[in-house]
Amino acid sequence: MNLRIFRRVPARKRGLFAVLAAAVAASTSLAIAAGVGTAASAAPAARADQGPGEATGLGQLTGLLPASQLTLESAIQVNLSNETVRLPLYPGEAGGKRVWYVLLDASDAGLAHDLGVNYAPKLANIAISDPAAVQTVTLGSPTPQQNPFGPAAVHFAGAPDFTPTRIATPGPDGFPLAKFQPGSVAGPGYSPFIKIAGSDVVYNAPIVATGDGPFDVTHHTNTEDRVLGVHIAGPSKPGQFAESWADMLFVKGFDAGQPIVYLSTDAGQPLTAVLERSTYVPALDKAAFNGGDDFLGSARERLFGFINGQTGAANPQAQGFQHLAKDGMVSQDASLADTAFINALRDGGDLLNVFGDFPTLTDPRHADAYSPLWDAQLGLWTPKAVAAGLNTRQIDENQVFNLAATRPDLLTGVNPATGQPEPYGSVGVDINCAVIGYTAKAPTANLAPPAPGSQFPPR
Repeated sequence: MNLRIFRRVPARKRGLFAVLAAAVAASTSLAIAAGVGTAASAAPAARADQGPGEATGLGQLTGLLPASQLTLESAIQVNLSNETVRLPLYPGEAGGKRVWYVLLDASDAGLAHDLGVNYAPKLANIAISDPAAVQTVTLGSPTPQQNPFGPAAVHFAGAPDFTPTRIATPGPDGFPLAKFQPGSVAGPGYSPFIKIAGSDVVYNAPIVATGDGPFDVTHHTNTEDRVLGVHIAGPSKPGQFAESWADMLFVKGFDAGQPIVYLSTDAGQPLTAVLERSTYVPALDKAAFNGGDDFLGSARERLFGFINGQTGAANPQAQGFQHLAKDGMVSQDASLADTAFINALRDGGDLLNVFGDFPTLTDPRHADAYSPLWDAQLGLWTPKAVAAGLNTRQIDENQVFNLAATRPDLLTGVNPATGQPEPYGSVGVDINCAVIGYTAKAPTANLAPPAPGSQFPPR
């Protein structure tokens, strides 16, 4: 397998796809011969409160998520029936043109609480060795008559270009993709992470739409690929506040054994941006720092994905890249009108990644280690694991650590340069994913203690 595809442009990677396809095929062919570990595998019956097949264990699947289950308290609503989170939408300007952004995280606890966003102290480190990972912005200074009550416009140094057409053509085995192209690309000077001139606080404030409308929420020519609805409020009536908002397609995953939802907005590599339906931001590629997690100066937290987990919409063990490509309608444009697409994701067609630290964890050390900038650690199930049907859905960070530390005969990492299995660890893929909330119980503690010598963060 060769994960250079995460870092290289489409025109240069046909040979790399062949290597990746061969590695995945080698892992899956034994399973087909054995009749286990595939979509044809017999799946245990799901409980009535969990949904069928791949939706098993994903918590509440329909209706509005209770506000008490949000970590992103400023979210106006989370509609589980159509896979969207409704977020306040704020005005800005870049290069003389109108832009619209959402606010997700802040590096200061008091300001995060005041704004109703996630507290992410690690963001204070994001520009270490990579100044371009943070853009400095300025705030407008309106008169009282211009702004009786409401946000001041943010003047950005750069903005994304939403005009490219997103391409995600599945390969013969789903993943690797046969062809891809990001649908949103950062312009000069753009990063979703900002600090206001005169302040050291870092905010996660991705631009998700440009212009004054109408907004294209079907093919996304002036919106990010996850924007499914935009409402721009008119002038506020006296003594009132009219709020603008955007409906954005969220993502399902797990943390500490519990199902969670989050929002993916940016990535430092082209293929990652395509899979995540997010903006490709090259400046994030070197944000501090690969493999850093909880070490000095790191802005990142770890995320755990799986290349060749099981697939199948009827399979409660489905998870990973092949699953997304085969069962998550990865090639489709995201649109509320496409009910088949919405239902595929609602029923579990996402990557279903495992997150590390999370704001609700009981230990403050781990709750405060949350960061929206995730350092991907990708697992490759070995042919032995696939043949035995052991490439099952993972839902807890420590359990992944323990597998990697004690069972390299089942789960390995991947060397991006050679495509060969190697010890588990960072692969140089980073993603901006702010957490939104949880759909069952709050993640509070890992399901297992770390094995001796595992990659559990040292004190």
